[in-house]
Amino acid sequence: MLLRDSLSRVLALFLVVLLCSSFATASAPASFCKCTCFSNSTIIPLDPDSSGSGSSLHGALRFFGRSDDAHGLDGRAKNYRSLNCNDCSRKFCLDYDLPTCHGAKEDDVFTTCFQRDSRKDEAIVFIFIIATGSLLAWAIFKPWVEKWLEAARERRSYIPVSENAGH
Repeated sequence: MLLRDSLSRVLALFLVVLLCSSFATASAPASFCKCTCFSNSTIIPLDPDSSGSGSSLHGALRFFGRSDDAHGLDGRAKNYRSLNCNDCSRKFCLDYDLPTCHGAKEDDVFTTCFQRDSRKDEAIVFIFIIATGSLLAWAIFKPWVEKWLEAARERRSYIPVSENAGH
């Protein structure tokens, strides 16, 4: 019984720490500007320094074997600071000097600004998935666990044998 109480306290403490860490890492959603020139699109992080999205873009492009393009985007992104969706315009895309927009006029450029979910939203989704998966696993394994616990209780119980049972 003491083990069960301490286990539930540790689990409750773990959940509280997990929830607090999700609030601590929650940041404003990362904003991106999608520049479409002709039929080619490029996604530009609007706040690479504050949210670290520039490094994730760099890592994603490196994963696909385009590390030279990622380095070029990071170099051009240093010219722009603290941007938001209001800055995502045709002029912004043309000034960004994208290779896909070479020779494009303002009429050839279409822009879209979007935001990625914050870390807090991601944490809530992961906690929901883990909780649902844990409940499903418990529902599957509960009959075997109960049989094992019952067998363990029977092994621990002492049943005295009377001296007159055989006579």
